[in-house]
Amino acid sequence: MFWPSVSKSLLAVCVVLEFAVIVVESFTCENSTCANGFCQSFGACETSKSCFSQTQELKMPEMSRNLNVQQKGCSLDECTGLAFSATLGDQRTFKYEQRCCTTAECNKMDIQPSQVPAKANGVQCLACYMEAGMLCIPTLLKCTGNETKCVSVIGTAAGSNSLLSVVMVGEGCATESACNLDMTVLDLVNIRTFCSSGIPVPSTTSSVPVSTGLRPTSISTVPVLISLLLLNVLF
Repeated sequence: MFWPSVSKSLLAVCVVLEFAVIVVESFTCENSTCANGFCQSFGACETSKSCFSQTQELKMPEMSRNLNVQQKGCSLDECTGLAFSATLGDQRTFKYEQRCCTTAECNKMDIQPSQVPAKANGVQCLACYMEAGMLCIPTLLKCTGNETKCVSVIGTAAGSNSLLSVVMVGEGCATESACNLDMTVLDLVNIRTFCSSGIPVPSTTSSVPVSTGLRPTSISTVPVLISLLLLNVLF
């Protein structure tokens, strides 16, 4: 009678352990959306994955088109933290940051977008920005702060990757974390990004005579080619 009792006890322990593994503790997260200070709360949501807090800031020369969006909620899948910024042609800047956490209501605090230092970092990139009906002539932009990469951005209508749905094309400076992205921003635009090395700013004491016409560095042709290929789509 001893061994059958031991077997039953072991079976009971195994069942309990298996149930404990299956049952995953859940917790609540703040669930809200804010756009330019106008906020809407959807009450708390419940997740077994993680909470997220996200901020996106778009600044354009036309003040009426500035947009600051903050979203908080429950992650449906594994949450991945990400922060990047880009400065494109015509003084257009975009900042994105997402943070993840795994305790109850841990996403209550608002995220303040990191400021890009104004100090030049010794790199320059071709800068341009185009939307439908717009035309731009690429200019050289001196990069600042951590924006040490030259980036090309193709934006299509959210939910579509077709070239026929391109809504914007941009070039400029960006942080390395902005490279090789394929994601939706502002719930409106799906962006794909391509990076190249920055162009070092020539020293004023360069030993290469100006009269020779030689250039100390060569400009990457990747951003230029992307723009030329998409000009026919936008116009």
